[in-house]
Amino acid sequence: MKVAEMIRTTPAQVDLDHDLLAQVVEAAAACAQACTACADACLSEDAVADLRACIRADLDCADICATTVRVLSRHTAYDAAITRAQLQACVTACRSCGAHCEEHAGMHEHCRICAEECRTCEELCRQLLTTIA
Repeated sequence: MKVAEMIRTTPAQVDLDHDLLAQVVEAAAACAQACTACADACLSEDAVADLRACIRADLDCADICATTVRVLSRHTAYDAAITRAQLQACVTACRSCGAHCEEHAGMHEHCRICAEECRTCEELCRQLLTTIA
């Protein structure tokens, strides 16, 4: 992805670690994709009724991660409070989705992969949160 390049080219100044910011954007995009694909795969499973909570967590996390990508990609008139709130929402969604997917990871490879992506995104969002003044 060209995330780091795009961040470096913006004339707006944002007081965040640009490399970490790029990592979070990439992780959130990857997590949104994994969660969407996991929800779709869960819908194809025979025991789909047993996966309802997982599917809901997948879809919520995918939406929140996608929004995180959009919020973190905007630098004009930067508002640290909005960024902080969005990152906290992303941490919460990734934690919840990761937990649901981990419950099914032994039976469904797509849940295992999704849980990994959620944990990666959650951790990077936490790291970026600690840097926001």
